[in-house]
Amino acid sequence: MSSPAAAFPLSQAAPVATADAVPRTVVHKFGGTSVADAERYRHVAQLLLQRREAEQVSVVSAMKGVTDSLIDLARLAAEGASHWRDAWHALRARHRGAAVALLAEDAGEGVEWLDAQFDELLLVLEALAVIGGLPREVLDRVQGLGEVCSAFLLGQHLLALGEACAVLDAREVLVVDHGELGVTVDWALSAQRLQQWRRNNPQPRVVVTGFIARDRQGRITTLGRNGSDYSGAIFAALFNAEELQIWTDVDGVLSADPRLVPEAVQLEALSYDEACELAYFGAKVVHPQTMSPAIERGLPILIRNTFQPAHPGTRITAQRSIRGPIKGLTLSPELAVVNLEGTGLIGVPGTAERVFSALRQAHVSVVMISQGSSEHSICCVVRGNDAAQARDALLRAFAGELAAGQVQRVHVTDNVSVLAAVGDGMAGQPGVAARLFEALGRARVNILAIAQGSSERNISVAIRSEDATRALRAAHAGFWLSPQTFAVGVIGPGNVGAALLDQLQAAQPALLARANIDLRLRAVASRGGMHLAPRAVQGDWRSALAAQHETSDLDRFTAHLQAAHLPHAVVIDCSGSAEVAERYAGWLAAGIHVVTPNKQAGSGPWERYQQIRSAALASGARFRYEATVGAGLPVITTLRDLVDTGDEVLAIEGIFSGTLAWLFNRFDGSQPFSALVAQARALGYTEPDPRDDLSGVDVARKLVILAREAGRALSLPEVQVESLVPEALRDGDVETFMGALEQGDAALLQRLQRARERGAVLRYVAALTADGASVGLAEVPATHAFANLQLTDNVVQFRTRRYCDNPLVVQGPGAGPEVTAAGVFADLLRVAAGEGARL
Repeated sequence: MSSPAAAFPLSQAAPVATADAVPRTVVHKFGGTSVADAERYRHVAQLLLQRREAEQVSVVSAMKGVTDSLIDLARLAAEGASHWRDAWHALRARHRGAAVALLAEDAGEGVEWLDAQFDELLLVLEALAVIGGLPREVLDRVQGLGEVCSAFLLGQHLLALGEACAVLDAREVLVVDHGELGVTVDWALSAQRLQQWRRNNPQPRVVVTGFIARDRQGRITTLGRNGSDYSGAIFAALFNAEELQIWTDVDGVLSADPRLVPEAVQLEALSYDEACELAYFGAKVVHPQTMSPAIERGLPILIRNTFQPAHPGTRITAQRSIRGPIKGLTLSPELAVVNLEGTGLIGVPGTAERVFSALRQAHVSVVMISQGSSEHSICCVVRGNDAAQARDALLRAFAGELAAGQVQRVHVTDNVSVLAAVGDGMAGQPGVAARLFEALGRARVNILAIAQGSSERNISVAIRSEDATRALRAAHAGFWLSPQTFAVGVIGPGNVGAALLDQLQAAQPALLARANIDLRLRAVASRGGMHLAPRAVQGDWRSALAAQHETSDLDRFTAHLQAAHLPHAVVIDCSGSAEVAERYAGWLAAGIHVVTPNKQAGSGPWERYQQIRSAALASGARFRYEATVGAGLPVITTLRDLVDTGDEVLAIEGIFSGTLAWLFNRFDGSQPFSALVAQARALGYTEPDPRDDLSGVDVARKLVILAREAGRALSLPEVQVESLVPEALRDGDVETFMGALEQGDAALLQRLQRARERGAVLRYVAALTADGASVGLAEVPATHAFANLQLTDNVVQFRTRRYCDNPLVVQGPGAGPEVTAAGVFADLLRVAAGEGARL
C-alpha cells in the first residue's frame, strides 16, 4: 500500500516565518477514540488550530476499532472464511463515509484515494485466501492501513481549512529493529531520513502515521501494541520537540481505574518512574516503552482529554513529588501464581537462575517474583494463559529433584490478580506497607504473594481475582485517595428505621466532605417489599421504596450488598424480628458488619448469641448494638470500657424503659394508671400494643444484654419478671385490653399509697446482682437517683470494684425514634472508624 504523501500529495508552500514567531515544537498524539469518526476529526483539527506552536506535529492512530478489524479481516481471509469480503466492504464503507462527511465538496479525490488503498488491500486478502496462511510480514502490512487512512483524512481536512500541512508516512523515515526486548529505533538513520523529508516538506503542521515503520531490509513493520503512543515519543525525539501531548478520552492519569473505583482522583503530576510502574501493572497511562525516548531526553509528557481540551491533564516529568506516599493503584487481571516448593532448595546456589531460565526457554514472561528468606519456596506470577506452560517447564527442569524428594511440588493457583500501589513518596516512609495490608485485611482480602523493590516505589500483592475489585477500592480508601465507602442496607423502616434513614441521608454530604466517609445506602427492606438501588438510593427513600414492587428477600438483599464489591458492607436491622436476628451470624461470618437496636440477638437463645459472637471474632466484622439498651445513651459502651479495662462488675441496676419511666414519673394518684397508659399511647411513647411495654419482657431483654456484656451467661427465662398486665388481659386485641385495663388501677394505687407511707416512690427497676436477675416494680426512696428522672429518662448505675461506694451512673432520654436512631447512627460511625475512616 502506498503512502499518502506519494499517492495523494498533501503539501503547500510553507508560510514565511515572522520575526516574533515562537520557536516551539510540540508533538501531539491522538488515540483511536480521538479520531473515531468525521466529527472527531473536525474536533481534533479545531483543537490544533487553536494552538500556536511554531511547529506542530500530530501523530494519529487508526479510527477506533479499525486496527482490530483489519487483523480480523486478514485472519478471516487466511482461514478461507466465506464472509471476509463483507467485512472488507464494511470497513471500506466506514472510511468512505468519514471522507464524505469530513471533506464535503472535496471528498471526490479523497474517496478515490481511499478506494485505491482498499483495492490494494483486497489484492492482499485474495492472496491470503489462496495461500491459506498469514505471514507476519503480510499482517504488519495489512494492520497499518488504519493509520495511513487516518493521517490522510486529518491532513486533507486541515488542507481544506486552508492550513499549510504535510502528511508524513512514518514508513518513509522510521527505521527499526525487532529484538528480544522489543522494538529499537535506528535513531541516526531515521533522523537523516526525516531531515531529508523535511527539506521537501517544510510546512509548520505535519500529520504523521503512528504505529508503522520499516526494518533495515526495507520491509513494512509495526511497533506492536501501544505502538502509536511509541510513535508519538519517537517523533517527539526526532523533531526535537519541547513537549509530547498524548490525547485520549480521560482527563489524565487517575489514581485508579474509574470503572472499578468511580471515586478515583485525577493526578496533576507524576514522575517518569511512577508512570512506568503504573503502566507496567496495567494502568491506563502510557506504555513504558513510550516513555523511554522522553526519559532519555527529559521530554515532558502530558496526558490530556480530547473531549475536554481545556483540562490541564497530567504532566509526567523527571521531577518527583512526595505529596502522599501513594499516587495510584492498579490491577493486573488474568494471572496465575506458580510456586516451586522444596526443602532441597534451601541454601542451594543457582535455584532461582534455574527457575527463570526454564521459564525463559518456555517463552513465559514473569510479572512478579516473591521468595521467602527461608528459600523453601520460590513463587512467581505469570500470565494466566502461560500458567500450564510454566508449570510444565518447571516440572521438566526439576524432574530429578522431584523424583528424589528434594522438591515437593510445583503448584499453580489460577484466577489471580496483582494489585500494585505506586508512589515516590513511599521511599523511606515507614508504615506504607502496613497501611496497605491493614486495608486489605479489613476488607477480608487474602494475600497470596508480596513483592517490593528496593526502590520502595512499588508494593505489589497477588490476590484472588474474585477479591480484586474490593481490594482495589479498599486500598484506594486506605490511602485516603477516595472516601471510605460502605454498602449500607437497612431492614425495618418503621419508626426508628425511618428516623435513621432520614438522619443518614441528611448527614451524608457533610460526612463525605468532612470525614471522607461514603455511607452508600444501597438497599431498604420492609415487610411489604424492598428497594435495591443499582448504586445508591437517590432522593427520597420513601418514594423509592413505595415505587418498588419487589417482595422482600433477605438472600437477594444480602447478595445485592455484596455484589457492589465495595470494601465494606453493613446491615442495619431496625426490625425487632427474631427471624432477621437468625441471620446475624451468617452476615458476620461473610464479613458484613451488623448494627442494630433489635434486642432479639443480644437477649435471645444463648447458643445463637455465642454463634454471633464467634462469627464476629472469626471474620473481624463488627457487631454493634448500643441502641438495644438506653436508646442513644452510651450504656453498653460504658460497660464495655469497664470490663475491657479489667474492672469487675458487682451489680447493675436501672430503669431501662422510657415508657415505664414516663408512666411512673406521672403516677402520683391524681389520675388512674390506665388513663396514663392511654395518654402515653396517644403521645407515641408506647408500642402500638402497650402490653409490649407493660409486660416487662422488653426490660428483661435489656438486662440480659447487659449481663452478657458483663460476662454472665444469663438467658431470658432466668430473669424474674413482674408483668403489669393483668393475667386476664394478656390475650385478645389491643382495644379490648385498653378498655379493661382499669381493672388493675386499684391494686397499683394501693401499692403507691404504701410506698408513700414509707417515704418512697414506685419505679419499674431492673437489677442484676450476685443473687440473680429481676425486673419489676420497686419502692425507691424519694432521695434516690431513680426517683428524680425527667420524662422518659433511662438510668443505669454500675457497681463495680472501682465504683463500689459511689456507683457510676448513666442517665438521659431513653425513648423516642429520633434518639434511638441517633444511637444506631453512632454505632454505624464507630464501625466506619474501626475500618479506618478518619472521624
